[in-house]
Formats: sequence, C-alpha cells, structure tokens
Amino acid sequence: MFARTERLLLRPGWTQDAPALYAAVADEAIVRNLASAPWPYTLADAEAFLTTDRSPAEPSMLIFRRTLGAPQLAGAIGLGRRPDGEMELGYWIARPFWGLGYATEAGRAVIAMARESLRLPRLHAGHFLDNPASGRVLHKLGFRSTGVMPRFSAGRRELAPCREFALVLDAEEPAAADARMAA
Repeated sequence: MFARTERLLLRPGWTQDAPALYAAVADEAIVRNLASAPWPYTLADAEAFLTTDRSPAEPSMLIFRRTLGAPQLAGAIGLGRRPDGEMELGYWIARPFWGLGYATEAGRAVIAMARESLRLPRLHAGHFLDNPASGRVLHKLGFRSTGVMPRFSAGRRELAPCREFALVLDAEEPAAADARMAA
C-alpha cells in the first residue's frame, strides 16, 4: 500500500532502502521503544526487515519526508497482527524528525487505510510508559487507553510497562462501540 499526505510519502520498503533504514533506526533511543527490533540494530537487521514477506492485510511502510529533492527517510509505520489475532498499529520516527508531527500525519493515513481499504473494525496500539511522546500521538489519533501491562522489548531485552490503546473504526455509534470494547 502507498499513501501520500501533505508532507509525507508512505510506501513499502525496498531492499535498496536498507542503508537509509539502518542509518535512521540504529539509535538506541528509538529501538528501546519498539517491541521487536533488536539492539544493537545492524544493517543485516534492516535488510531482513525489508525482505520479510507480509500479508497485504498487514501493510508495512517507510515514511518519507517529501522535499523539493530526493525524499528523506523519516521513519516507518504499519499494521501487524498481535498474538491474540487483533491488528496493531506500530510506528517510529527518526530522531531528526521528532516533534514535527510526522507520526500523527502518517498515523492518520494508515488509520484511513485500515478503515476504508482493509475495513477493520478496530485497531490496537501501545507505548512503553517511558515514551510519553508516543502516547500523545495515539491520543491525537483518537485511541483510548485500555490499561497498562508488561510487554517485551527486544531492544531492552526485557519486559517493560506498556500502556495499551484501542481505536474503534467501524461505523457504530461511539457509545455502542465503547461498550463493546469494554466487554
């Protein structure tokens, strides 16, 4: 899947993106806040990520900042299946682009895909408690907290407290959807 926003291009990663991906994400401050990326992160990890087969129902895209010249890799975003079968939104932004609203902008585009193209009834997401900026992004996107639970971070090599969120995407009345989520 592809998406274009006011400032960004979201597209699948290609093998030739590996050096740029490695340069953008090989930062312990980023990797420690991801569930599955290892630390230290290597070029081989970037290559493996880009060559992993994915279902069309679980899009994974790199986030590029559109410029007058060549686009700049600013992060990644995608949907993946949790062990319970529910779909989860995940993302990261490279340090030079923190605080510019790119995660929120890209998140809105992926939520629109989830709602309109994939027709998902809801999405889940989470952030480690020591990463409150990610929690602010999820709130801006309309996610509601469902509690805190431990979650493994490969970058930390341990469990860490994670605030879990859910977002109802179907067309039900909000009160009915909230009641269903609470059940």
